[in-house]
Amino acid sequence: MRLAGARCRRRTLDSPRVVPSPVAVPKFRRAAIATALLTAPFALAYRFALIYRYRAGHPRPHLPLVTPASLGLPYEPVAVPTEGADDLSGWFIPARDGAPGPGVALVHGWESARDRALPMIQFLHAAGFHCLTIDVRGHGDNPPELLPISGGEFGTDAEAAFRALIARPEVTVGAIAGHSMGAIGAILAGAADERVAAIVATSSPADPYRLTRQTFRLAHLPIPDPIAYPLAWLTTRVYLRPRGHTVAGISAAVALIAHDRPILLVHGDNDDVVPPSHFNRLVRAARAAGREVESLVIVGGQHSWLYEFPEYRRAVAAFLARTLGGPFEPDVAADLAAAVPATRFNEAETPFGALEDEPGGLRSMAAIVRPKRKAGPGTASAADADGGAGDGEGSRHVEVAS
Repeated sequence: MRLAGARCRRRTLDSPRVVPSPVAVPKFRRAAIATALLTAPFALAYRFALIYRYRAGHPRPHLPLVTPASLGLPYEPVAVPTEGADDLSGWFIPARDGAPGPGVALVHGWESARDRALPMIQFLHAAGFHCLTIDVRGHGDNPPELLPISGGEFGTDAEAAFRALIARPEVTVGAIAGHSMGAIGAILAGAADERVAAIVATSSPADPYRLTRQTFRLAHLPIPDPIAYPLAWLTTRVYLRPRGHTVAGISAAVALIAHDRPILLVHGDNDDVVPPSHFNRLVRAARAAGREVESLVIVGGQHSWLYEFPEYRRAVAAFLARTLGGPFEPDVAADLAAAVPATRFNEAETPFGALEDEPGGLRSMAAIVRPKRKAGPGTASAADADGGAGDGEGSRHVEVAS
């Protein structure tokens, strides 16, 4: 009895006991569970990339607000044929009463329109260059696109603008000048068409991957770098898939060394939209390939409005006069351009549409990588954000996107 009592005292209710499972777990089920645990991060990343493509791939519309006539410039409305889209809305602005001479095709950036090129056209017109500018597909007066827009579409439309420019009887030789995404387009078009005699690329992103990573930073997404870099790699490829693009195929750094036409790269040292590191990468890529490029850093320059700096106007006009020829010597063209008071049209530099707060902006994508917030009055839940409303009308925005 004493032995039995001692044994009972030692076995308390909370004593650990190994109880075998009444049901055996098959090996294939164990493998399925392990596979699900391993693939969950990849599925989450792919979901993120799909939502990013939806959020960031479609620019908010911005109709042109002013015309060349507002600046006292003569112009002709044009419809420019392009590949894979309707004709693009544009303007042709002749210089020197239409006398034969060099011309420049101008390409705006993301969530912008052709009127954003008018300050550039002001000083180029004064320096004797004919100008043609367009609304890139999905922008300005053009209808929205069903598929996401990337640097590939900017390149195709920049090439179309150039073809329309040199088809003019007034134009003897042509160049392309682009800003931000339009700068990518200018570089891609220069690599695609040997008739492009010169390129001016202002505030250009270096490649799609780095641009995607930069949009993560601009959106302040709570993603640590060890995750953000591979996530940007995947997101970029998912973004480009619907149009059949490859990263190398629409990379400014790759296209830059694919031809030897003169090019001028310009960047502001205070650009916090497309950081100067992109500019540095383009310059390094050219030098590594033995490719000569001209470059200019505007001290105090931001992402937009570099044309407000006289040194920018002077450098661009002199470069084009030197590479295209024309009615004025480079020094004279530089002086004429610098004397033009080219200024913005009462614009404020604000984040592009996809960076808007919830619902619908890139910040709502953070809900994919952090716990859902409890919905309250006037607050969109994470589920609402995932299927959120599309972009709406708004003020002008900085040209940024992948």
